[in-house]
Amino acid sequence: MEKRPLKITETVLRDAHQSLMATRMTTEQMLPIIDQMDRVGYHAVECWGGATFDASLRFLKEDPWERLRKFRDGFKNTKLQMLFRGQNILGYNHYADDVVEYFVQKSIANGIDIIRIFDCLNDLRNLKTAVDACRREKGHSQIALSYTLGDAYTPDYWVDVAKRIEDMGADSICIKDMAGLLVPYEAERLVGALKENVSLPIELHTHYTSGVASMSCMKAVEAGCDVIDTAISPMALGTSQPATEVMVETFRGTPYDTGLDQELLAKICEYFTPIREEALASGLLSTRVLGVDINTLRYQVPGGMLSNMVSQLKEQNAEDKFEEVLQEIPRVRRDLGEPPLVTPSSQIVGTQAVLNVLMGERYKVATKETRGILLGRYGQTVKPFDPEVVEKVLGSEQDQAITCRPADLIEPQLEKLEDEMKAWKQQDEDVLSYALFPVQAMDFFKFRAAQQTGVDPELADTEHGAYPV
Repeated sequence: MEKRPLKITETVLRDAHQSLMATRMTTEQMLPIIDQMDRVGYHAVECWGGATFDASLRFLKEDPWERLRKFRDGFKNTKLQMLFRGQNILGYNHYADDVVEYFVQKSIANGIDIIRIFDCLNDLRNLKTAVDACRREKGHSQIALSYTLGDAYTPDYWVDVAKRIEDMGADSICIKDMAGLLVPYEAERLVGALKENVSLPIELHTHYTSGVASMSCMKAVEAGCDVIDTAISPMALGTSQPATEVMVETFRGTPYDTGLDQELLAKICEYFTPIREEALASGLLSTRVLGVDINTLRYQVPGGMLSNMVSQLKEQNAEDKFEEVLQEIPRVRRDLGEPPLVTPSSQIVGTQAVLNVLMGERYKVATKETRGILLGRYGQTVKPFDPEVVEKVLGSEQDQAITCRPADLIEPQLEKLEDEMKAWKQQDEDVLSYALFPVQAMDFFKFRAAQQTGVDPELADTEHGAYPV
């Protein structure tokens, strides 16, 4: 059999700690191991994007752009990859095209090689601006299929979307299985169908939540998958990815042999082990996310969405309603056009399901996000909405629904944003931090200025952003 070495993307610096410990690993915790990681020969290291940007500003008081620059300085031989939420960038709502284009430009200028771009509805209109910008900047644009189950999501559906992705000019395709729903033989069928119909490289990103991820990776690779995402073992399994060392060993001596050095991987494992132990001891890493959660396959709900739902019920002293809400989630999802459950659609469906149960009447109260989905403000869903739900939630507002690309209705934003935060600006990238997370970015700018000047932010002229120099 012809050799077809498997490539590995390492997720420990982004999705692994995002999934297991709420994205709380600091830059200083990561930097000492970069030299060793750079020698492994990974296809790429996923190290930025997703929730890392928000968490850096909000919880760690770090500049995410500075983190990226430090990674770029350290990784001299390895491609750096980020996760990008299409027209949402790294936030939770759509931004104007000028902001999306500038963010792509600055991401690549600061060191990103591969941008994985996805949309929570698989509406490719929400990806085009980012893909075109990535191509202009000579970056590698990878479009992710937000994988999910349901009547609409047939093999023909995935093949059709993949062909459209190829026509858009993307460089590769990722099957993004955020909830761990892709079972082994389905992975084999899906990858096989994609390889037969498109010529782009295929990468598989899955989560161990349901317990099948390693087996699904194996069947996908045998069917022609070119790259898989894995995490070094101390930060693997549970709601994270399959373990890097395990998958490397699985394919050793086969036509898919990765050629990666287990001795080097063992040193990286040894480095991250005490970080894991410290996170366990502090409670930052909960044992709840380390096992197999079979409810993922029963209810098709991602692990993060489940924990979010539990905390919402706990706040309302309604933990006894857990099963009722679990049964309501698929009903709400059907009502809203059967979207994949990934940020932000997972939060929208989950919160609405909780409200429906707690109110004792479905859609007695609807969130503004639920209204936004029904008005087309997030894009086009695969299936139509339930007309009775549309009538109840929107009433006379139905005529305000849009069918165009949502961002077509957003005026350019950059100039106004620059003006709002110019007193705090120390680098071009600051305007992008402010665009995505204005409150958290402003808090960080004040913290940064206080660190530089030694002046308490509370004593400064915060109205004008002025600090004595």
